[in-house]
Amino acid sequence: MIGALALAVVNTPVRPPNIVYFLADDLGYAEVGCYGQTKIKTPNIDRLAADGMKFTQHYAGDAVCAPARCVLMTGLHTGRAHVRNNSPRARQKSPFGEGQEPIPEGTQTLARLLQKQGYATGGFGKWGLGGPGTHGAPEHQGFDHFFGYYSQEIAHNFYPDNLWKNGERYMLDNKGVPAHQRLSEVPENFDAYKGNEYAPDTIHKDALRFIRENKDQPFFLYVPTTVPHAALQVPDEELDQYPKSWDKEPYLGQQGYLPHERPRAAYAGMVSRMDKELGRIIDLLEELDLTDNTIVMFTSDNGPTFNGGSDSEFFESTGGMRG
Repeated sequence: MIGALALAVVNTPVRPPNIVYFLADDLGYAEVGCYGQTKIKTPNIDRLAADGMKFTQHYAGDAVCAPARCVLMTGLHTGRAHVRNNSPRARQKSPFGEGQEPIPEGTQTLARLLQKQGYATGGFGKWGLGGPGTHGAPEHQGFDHFFGYYSQEIAHNFYPDNLWKNGERYMLDNKGVPAHQRLSEVPENFDAYKGNEYAPDTIHKDALRFIRENKDQPFFLYVPTTVPHAALQVPDEELDQYPKSWDKEPYLGQQGYLPHERPRAAYAGMVSRMDKELGRIIDLLEELDLTDNTIVMFTSDNGPTFNGGSDSEFFESTGGMRG
């Protein structure tokens, strides 16, 4: 008699990895230390590169904001993606008078795909694919939670009077100074262009809350920060990290966006503050023992800008590339 031996295997469900996708706005290829930057301090981004890997042939989907975000969210190249430029004409269709061309209702977005796989989905920062009250808004495109700017134009101001949270207006303690001003002479007080509540800080706190509330299930944390897109605005604690000698004269808005007394220092300070935001996310993942099962990716929506008082030549932002 021949006997048979059966080996019973119990398959324990494996939890899918969490995903943190941090998308900078107009950040140059060489504006972080791990890609050659020498003037701007980015210790947390550099740590991420040292502990992980660098993608040196990874390309943004387009050269400007909205199409690049559409490519990322839909997986469609610009020949097929719905959004192909930064046209503001869609503002007229929005009941709130803001926002860009909305992606179509029912679009298969990355967030919707992950949502179907059991992920909690949260977006924190700049959307740019449909204004409030439209079918392109993030709460209609696969995000369980979104907090930040729906409109790219409103996102040009880091001290706006309001943001949006899940389709509802969220008021901030700011006057909401218009983001596009040109001055003919140096103002008496540049502080007039600041506010009481720095929007990236407020948005970032909500992103950290999202991680804590969803630590026991797979989550997709999408952080399309507005940094370092103009206007040049940053709290003094970051500004003062950088030498006053960098800036011989103030920026008065000649190339659009708000003026700043120390434009080069302000730009560097914005990048460093963004680096701190990423560092706090990594620290929280470590605190919650989530690092071994979390994919963290940092990139930019396109290359460095040429306006708003930024100085790509000074920082050698392109890393030797054309633009």
